[in-house]
Amino acid sequence: MKALLSATFFSTVILFSFTAAKAQQIQQVAKPAPPGPEKHLKNIRQLTFGGDNAEAYWSPNSKSLTFQSNNPKWGLQCDQIFAMPIKKAAKDTAYRAPLISTGKGRTTCSYYMPDGKHILYASTHAGGDSCPPMPNLRQGGKYLWPIYNTYDIYVADMKGKVTKRLTDAPGYDAEAVLSPKGDKILFTSDRSGDLELWTMNLDGSNQQQITFGLGYDGGAFYSPDGSQIVFRASRPTTPEEIKEYKDLLKQGLVAPTNMEIFVCNADGSNLRQVTKLGKANWAPFFHPSGKKIIFSSNHHSTRGYDFQLYMINVDGTGLEAITTQSIFNSFPMFSPDGKKLVFCSNRNNHGTRDTNIFVADWVD
Repeated sequence: MKALLSATFFSTVILFSFTAAKAQQIQQVAKPAPPGPEKHLKNIRQLTFGGDNAEAYWSPNSKSLTFQSNNPKWGLQCDQIFAMPIKKAAKDTAYRAPLISTGKGRTTCSYYMPDGKHILYASTHAGGDSCPPMPNLRQGGKYLWPIYNTYDIYVADMKGKVTKRLTDAPGYDAEAVLSPKGDKILFTSDRSGDLELWTMNLDGSNQQQITFGLGYDGGAFYSPDGSQIVFRASRPTTPEEIKEYKDLLKQGLVAPTNMEIFVCNADGSNLRQVTKLGKANWAPFFHPSGKKIIFSSNHHSTRGYDFQLYMINVDGTGLEAITTQSIFNSFPMFSPDGKKLVFCSNRNNHGTRDTNIFVADWVD
């Protein structure tokens, strides 16, 4: 879930980075969107089969993916991190991706380091070997996401050996991604008393807060040139909304049902709101041009849980639907070479609640 499972939402789907467990909450509640053309997606291939699989992120050479999964067939109780070569997974439906996290605690939001031989991810394993207990996620009729205070950010090799712990501040540290420049890590933390965006050097030094507005700031990614950041954010404004947000945060919870897409410079300056669609807009990622943003949204839905991918210009114009199949599509990410799009969807799940990873050739 880009943070709880950041893949799965509903990572949880909306607030966190989504976590595989999050996506399960949102699936199969509404009727599928009417079938229609998905003209930007060609040669769609399914890479996982079973369980909740989410937050799949590309290797620097565009040949492999890391992702989080809670596939019960693999003996998992909550999300762990896996890696898979795309060609092998696309050819073999029985392919089992190797585990590259410790297998302890709960994990989320894995991301390749510049060398392609190490990964960045968040885990609760320092707080205990077992999956952290799931809080009550249905309070007041709202979907909620847990913000586990035992999440910290680690670097590990591709065999699962942790080589460095990057954060150790009390509270939630997760949803970490790397700048294309290879110099900074961007992550979400509540160490200031609110869920804000922070940056740090690759060795964990020089940790700096870069957003300051009240509300959840998360699911952030850099633009292709590393000069800008896109993220999802809630912005409670009324006294009632502010009280609810703060009360839930004290319980380690957030309500991801009202979020919009924002962009800012890499240092947090020049913050501006891109979407004003209402409902849940999240999982944003820059188009290879750096001039558009692809994201997941249910703003069109009368039932609340029909999430489709959309694309919009950075200035908020030119909204375009990208997907129309199934009722859950999220976590889109363009490959470093700009030729492919990976995303997570519950299409082709044969009536189950499974969320799987798909890759498609991208057509502008």
